[in-house]
Amino acid sequence: MNSEFADEAVERLQRLVPGLQARRMFGGIGLYSGELFFGMIAFDQLWFKVDDSNRADYEARRMRPFKPFPNRPTVMSYFQVPANLLDDPEELRGWAQRSVAIARRIKTSPAQKSHKTSSRR
Repeated sequence: MNSEFADEAVERLQRLVPGLQARRMFGGIGLYSGELFFGMIAFDQLWFKVDDSNRADYEARRMRPFKPFPNRPTVMSYFQVPANLLDDPEELRGWAQRSVAIARRIKTSPAQKSHKTSSRR
């Protein structure tokens, strides 16, 4: 991983995302707003959480979903952030905020709560 890219991306996001924390994980960096995991830096790219509310924004710009293993078909619910957003703080803030909101919805959804409850038994 290019630490220069990661350092620059984290520095820019710190000004835009309240409570931003960057934690090393699996050869990359996990991005959190407080305890909400909303993005990551991996393969020298910035990736944000997506769902049906924002996926079309990424697809319209021909961004791709995150594949943790290039030789396997598995994709995750994170999409590559357009590189030009790093030079547009206001637009980057909007995209990041939408991903934080998705992470918040997922964390507080009844399905997640029941899953957490059942795993404690």
